Amino acid sequence: MTPPTELETATTELVSPSGAAADLDEVPYDVEMSLFDHLEELRRRIFYSLIAVVIAIVACFWQVKPIVALLEVPAQGVKFLQLSPGEYFFVSFKVAGYSGLVAASPVILYQIVMFVLPGLTRRERRLVGPLVLGSSVLFFAGLLFAYVALIPAALNFFISYGADVVEQLWSIDRYFEFVLLLLFSTGLAFQIPILQMLLGLLGIVNSDQMLKGWRYVLLGAAVLGAVLTPSTDPVTQSLLAGAVLFLYFGGIGLVKAIGR
Repeated sequence: MTPPTELETATTELVSPSGAAADLDEVPYDVEMSLFDHLEELRRRIFYSLIAVVIAIVACFWQVKPIVALLEVPAQGVKFLQLSPGEYFFVSFKVAGYSGLVAASPVILYQIVMFVLPGLTRRERRLVGPLVLGSSVLFFAGLLFAYVALIPAALNFFISYGADVVEQLWSIDRYFEFVLLLLFSTGLAFQIPILQMLLGLLGIVNSDQMLKGWRYVLLGAAVLGAVLTPSTDPVTQSLLAGAVLFLYFGGIGLVKAIGR
């Protein structure tokens, strides 16, 4: 009797105990890796990500003045003060760090995807691309929304509130803490539809259950708007809460569209 060929062996492995052929979409795409291989792959992906972050931070620090000028645009008419020696120098590092993380985020996402991809089935692989792309687009949309709508609304509220009483002289360090925190918290809040898609694909929650919980979501959006915004003005909180509700109901529509 001749030994089975590689093709026959592979075919046998794809047959279930009952004799029915296994769904190829549910079969892992690549061969299994040992624990040490996984750790080595993880170390390599982290190393590549760190290199990308360092290069991006250095490049942003080299061009930090245009970035600072861009972030100061929403505060037109306000004078910034350096209240301690080296305050602007450390602010430059902070701005370069945040900007470098944003600039290097596509590389970081790529390394994460390449690490988890070998363990996914073909069906799961087809979902990874749209989810990663959607997450990136929503994050940058959140940054744009914060820059165009949230930050100007908050600053206009504070400027107009004390315009007749105090002169607007702000600490540059406190201003950039406010702006950077609002930018990144909004970018993270815009990931809600991606989280809903993952919950729907995993079968944890379906679209009908998401829609039934709208009252709790309304309360959660108000709380989220209060927690994520570094200011206490109602305008910024209302804008962010409204955006969260819009994203949540949009996420329900996406989950419904995939039949969940």
